[in-house]
Amino acid sequence: MLTQLSINNYALINQLTIDFPSGLSIITGETGAGKSILLGALGLVLGNRADLSSLKDTSKKCVVEAKVSVANYNLKDFFAEADLDYEDLTIIRREILPSGKSRAFVNDTPVNLSALNDLREKLIDVHSQHQTLQLSDNSFQFAIVDALSKNQDKIDSYKRGFSKLNQLKKELEELVLIQKEANQQYDYNLHLFNELEEAKLKVDEQEELEETLEKLNNIEDIKLNLSEALEISANDEIGVQNLLYTLENRLSKIASFSKEYQELSERITSVKIEIDDIVSELEDANENVDFNPNEIEEINDRLQLIYNLQKKHAVSSNAQLLEVLEILSEKVSQVENAEETINKKKNEVNDVSEKLDKVAGLISTSRNSSIPKLTKELEVLLADLGMENARFSIKIKPTKNYFSNGKDELDFLFSANKGGNFGELKKVASGGELSRIMLSVKKVLSENTQLPTIIFDEIDTGVSGEVSNKIAAIMQEMSKNMQVIAITHLPQIASKGKNHYKVYKEEVNNITTTNLKQLSSKERIVEIAEMLSGKNISDSAITHAKQLLN
Repeated sequence: MLTQLSINNYALINQLTIDFPSGLSIITGETGAGKSILLGALGLVLGNRADLSSLKDTSKKCVVEAKVSVANYNLKDFFAEADLDYEDLTIIRREILPSGKSRAFVNDTPVNLSALNDLREKLIDVHSQHQTLQLSDNSFQFAIVDALSKNQDKIDSYKRGFSKLNQLKKELEELVLIQKEANQQYDYNLHLFNELEEAKLKVDEQEELEETLEKLNNIEDIKLNLSEALEISANDEIGVQNLLYTLENRLSKIASFSKEYQELSERITSVKIEIDDIVSELEDANENVDFNPNEIEEINDRLQLIYNLQKKHAVSSNAQLLEVLEILSEKVSQVENAEETINKKKNEVNDVSEKLDKVAGLISTSRNSSIPKLTKELEVLLADLGMENARFSIKIKPTKNYFSNGKDELDFLFSANKGGNFGELKKVASGGELSRIMLSVKKVLSENTQLPTIIFDEIDTGVSGEVSNKIAAIMQEMSKNMQVIAITHLPQIASKGKNHYKVYKEEVNNITTTNLKQLSSKERIVEIAEMLSGKNISDSAITHAKQLLN
């Protein structure tokens, strides 16, 4: 419920703050007084686009603030999903800076216009003659039927399943596409996989083979140098090993004479032990040097296979080739197991579809059950509004298709004249008829769902006499369940309001401004009398005004 609207520096308004209570509130004023400015300011704070032309004084910022009581709208989840702080009395603020930059806040949290418009739909419904075009919108027609059917919980459940079904179908399509593409590459990938697997590659194999080949290619030099090294190390007369034996023997004889000699002797002994190990390893290496032409050929063939595979797969090591092998294994396995995976996904789609069909069936049944009641209520209301021959033909047609709100198609047809053919609303109903139909729809909705605040913007245009009294009665009845604000030119409607506000212009220092004030009981009599007879108010107009107010 809109509890307060504050406007600063907007269009012809300097500063204005007005409180709105529950029930039916009326706004009147002469043509051009600024009623549309009020709606423009409200639209601005609720997400309409803005520019510098909205500023009265372009050197100052424009601020419009709306306080809305949302305690009865079950919006805590919406606020949480939008990452907004929830307050029972929510404050929405919109600012337009002199630079043209626009900012919006909900409970002091910055928001974008998209989030603001989402919130707007849940808070305030501004109904003008232009909005009657909604009556021809199929989703709006479904909303009318579903409101009477009490289908909201079932539709919420359906939408969750519908979203899951679409996701599963998307995944299934992707799997089928992947399988198709993989099948085209399967034979080639299998050939590559088998080729690599048969190669039986090892991570460090290439380096070991290259080292072995280097040895074999230099076997003569290795043999010669190993032999000479042994000769230098182990010759009986001049070999290093023999000389160290002699040196060790000499120093051991004087080691007991001082600590210094003892240390020298021990160091020579350590060197002698190391030389003995080296000589032993040289002897082993020399004995193991063997030239085998067949081994060179085998290594060359193996290395060439490795090099060819690396070039083929654009890699530089066996480790990378093994990674390629793993990827190829997955691709081959994917194709070979694809049918099983696809069948599993198909089963998931079928399971969700079956559950969704049951919910859609319940929705359809509820819709069919509510249509007679909806048809009767609309026809009775329209008869009171001067459309005695108005008839509706509302039919639900189940289909095999999944839509966002069920599996039904809806024919919402209308005939305004007795014996006339049924047709689409936009084709067979006039503008005035559409306004009365929309008012009747809103009346029915107000009794069957938690509607937000509704603002009727001169929907009574072209209406007079008894019909205007009926429109007023309907608005009054609606205001028992919700907040209703009506902008009107008709005294019959203005007199039914719980509260009455007047929009007026005044000049201060040759500057025109728009203001709004709440009328007292006496001021209401004068305002309604003026609506009845014009500026020159007669005694009979005053009397008639009092009668309307009573």
